[in-house]
Amino acid sequence: MIVQGLAFYLFSAILVASGVMVISARNPVHSVLYLILAFFQAAGLCVLLGAEFLAMILVIVYVGAVAVLFLFVVMMLDINFRELRQGFLQYMPFGAMVGLILLAELAIVLGAWAAAPAATQVLGAPTPAFDQVNNTRALGQLIYTHYAYLFQASGIVLLIAMMGAIVLTLRSRQGVRKQNIPAQLARRREEVMVIRKVPTGEGV
Repeated sequence: MIVQGLAFYLFSAILVASGVMVISARNPVHSVLYLILAFFQAAGLCVLLGAEFLAMILVIVYVGAVAVLFLFVVMMLDINFRELRQGFLQYMPFGAMVGLILLAELAIVLGAWAAAPAATQVLGAPTPAFDQVNNTRALGQLIYTHYAYLFQASGIVLLIAMMGAIVLTLRSRQGVRKQNIPAQLARRREEVMVIRKVPTGEGV
């Protein structure tokens, strides 16, 4: 138990530190590398909790695909971050005002929040016995039965985030030929096809 406790505090400390470095690092490549480190520490915590399936998903999907994709995208994009930071002080008062308004609203909501009497019964589903259901099946039962709507909502949020990233990085360049589907469907046969009579033994 002492070894597990020490491992938990070690993984947690590195996870919090790497999470802080993700948002505070000036170099975006360093931020992605700290994000990969955070994913590894979260996977270690999942192993300590007995959720080996979640740990493997974090390592294979998030570290092996998502984080590496972020790293390549950040390295390939030619973004001048000095120009992006030049207008930070100009918009900082407005951002601080919006942050204070949101903080006040959260304080009001938390101050007026009261738990329903039956809330403790629906907060979580009972954990099945380990000798009856394995880890992967228990996780699937929880996600696709008790938390199905939240699972779908998280997928929608990720879809919107992906669309926002595509819109932000989409650039229009001059001289690039693009496919125009309505123009292709509206063209006539006479505009794109020419019938020529070629004599025998001669070329066009």
